[in-house]
Amino acid sequence: MAEGYKENSITLPGAVAMGTGVMIGAGIFALTGQIAELAGPLFPLSFVAGAIVTAFSAYTYIKMSNAFPSAGGIGMILKKAYGPTTIAAGAALLMTLSMVIAESLVARTFGTYTLRAFGGDPDSVLVPIIGVGLIVVAYLVNVSGSRSVGLLSIIMAVIKVGGIALFGVAGLWASGLTFEASSGDTGATGFVASVALSILAFKGFTTITNSGAEVTEPHRNVGRAIVLSIAICVIVYLLVAFAVGSSLPIDRIVAAKDYALAEAARPALGQTGFYLTVALALVATASGLIASVFAVSRMLAMLTDMEMIPHSHFGMPGTIKDHTLVYTVVIAGFLTVFFDLSRIASLGAFFYLVMDMIIHAGVYRNLRHDIGARGWVMLTAIVLDAVVLTAFAAMKWQSDPLIVILGVIGMALVFAFVGVFLARNPVGENDHDQHKK
Repeated sequence: MAEGYKENSITLPGAVAMGTGVMIGAGIFALTGQIAELAGPLFPLSFVAGAIVTAFSAYTYIKMSNAFPSAGGIGMILKKAYGPTTIAAGAALLMTLSMVIAESLVARTFGTYTLRAFGGDPDSVLVPIIGVGLIVVAYLVNVSGSRSVGLLSIIMAVIKVGGIALFGVAGLWASGLTFEASSGDTGATGFVASVALSILAFKGFTTITNSGAEVTEPHRNVGRAIVLSIAICVIVYLLVAFAVGSSLPIDRIVAAKDYALAEAARPALGQTGFYLTVALALVATASGLIASVFAVSRMLAMLTDMEMIPHSHFGMPGTIKDHTLVYTVVIAGFLTVFFDLSRIASLGAFFYLVMDMIIHAGVYRNLRHDIGARGWVMLTAIVLDAVVLTAFAAMKWQSDPLIVILGVIGMALVFAFVGVFLARNPVGENDHDQHKK
């Protein structure tokens, strides 16, 4: 599969566009209301806290990508940290599943905003139907080839960043810089728990890590692209959060949590602003899903090529990448149909935070001296992840214990699945070296 990865094919601006393109989608359109539900009036600051936690986490990825820029991305990091073990394969699969979960979040967000444009019920059965339709479209676009996906991602990233930032500025200006969402209770546990969802709005930076071998001057530009992407997104998220809080009181934000930006646009910007915001949401979610499907199918194909997960053609023609593309959209479609936005986001947070801690622990223990990393930064990242995960799990256990149980069972099944596979199909330590550039 090495021929599918072209060295120096992604410039620094292209890498930044890739990261922001994946991040700015459901991250802001679907999660703003859910974050406000947990954090109360302080919900804009939850994005700041999420960016801080993400910055500590990104340090490990940047140091590893600078030392070993690879098309294997996160799979490469885990395999170097742990070897071809169940921990490495299981954590890599958790990351992949968290990305697929994010796709279903994006798809349902697209369906919700589409119905709002026509005055439909956001709880309608049409939401998952429209979401699955978008997933099918994303599949068809990806089948057309990676070149069209890359070009579309860059164009859409510019439109999304500019459009959403404009929405934030216009909303603040129209509100007279007042903050309507200033009343309400804010508990410390609720705020910390909300950071778990805020982190989801930034985790798209890992897409850049997974394309490390293709970025020009990867030893420098992968890290730069990650830092720039996170910085751009935190500015955009803050603008939008304050604009929403300036337009609506906290109870209305929570009531409209699945379409908070559209709800905030009407009083702040009028009917025209409402429709423009919905249109922007549709563009952002659709393009984000297309880019994410491409990234996930590539990562699954690479993990298959590294012999860390099993693969079956199921009678399908084509390459492994063609097959993983099908697997990706089928799983995303299933989640879109059977889970609501809140549960999808919760499951994604559980999987991602556990995977993130596993990466930091492995690199700290086995590789930090090799890559010249500061151990205290990685330990801080682990502690922050653990605190956020504990608070989030505690809040969810009170409000929706089933999703906590499903999360634990899901993670146990992932590690059991890859454990059985690797026991029957042992992998050599250096089998992935061909992916290094």
